[in-house]
Amino acid sequence: MTDKEKAEKAVLLLEKEYPDAICSLDYTDPLQLLIATRLAAQCTDKRVNMVTPALFERFPDANSFAEADVEEIEELIKTCGLYKTKARDISAMAKMLCSEYGGIVPDTIEDLVKLPGIGRKTANLVVGDIYGKPAVVVDTHCIRITSRLGFHNIKDAAKIEKILRPLLPPEKSNDFCHRLVLHGRAVCTARTAHCEQCCMREICNYCR
Repeated sequence: MTDKEKAEKAVLLLEKEYPDAICSLDYTDPLQLLIATRLAAQCTDKRVNMVTPALFERFPDANSFAEADVEEIEELIKTCGLYKTKARDISAMAKMLCSEYGGIVPDTIEDLVKLPGIGRKTANLVVGDIYGKPAVVVDTHCIRITSRLGFHNIKDAAKIEKILRPLLPPEKSNDFCHRLVLHGRAVCTARTAHCEQCCMREICNYCR
């Protein structure tokens, strides 16, 4: 079985196991997803979802974030950890969105990664979930599980993205990454791979 055939099989197996492939962060517009994803760095999605309702009520758009005192943003996101750095990035990001993009979240990875605090993982999530473009969100679950499956043996997210893009069906790559998160939390955890429960054990190098 080639890597491409294995990837296509993995997509099908995860589709069957996890029919609903959705982002676990709560949001209603592109800016909210962008900010929520920045807050989720070294923080659980559950915690972020507890913080963002008050944050987005206070600052409903890029302009209001751009004009906000950074200290007020800090106070609202304090429980997310690394709040000073995140607040500074959110403020700078909003100012750049207003000055260079008319307050609109851009729809390309190339433009998104120019924003303060935004890397390729977040950029892929936004273009995939918001704009419906092919995306490969390489988070810790993706790195771990695709390594165990045998697609690579590295930790570099950018290199892994380049490896996975030609292997995955473009129209299914974003949902595949969402399903990896679900699988990584439920079965193929960082601490233990519960191979006996895994829907992909027949194609997994680690399981064999």
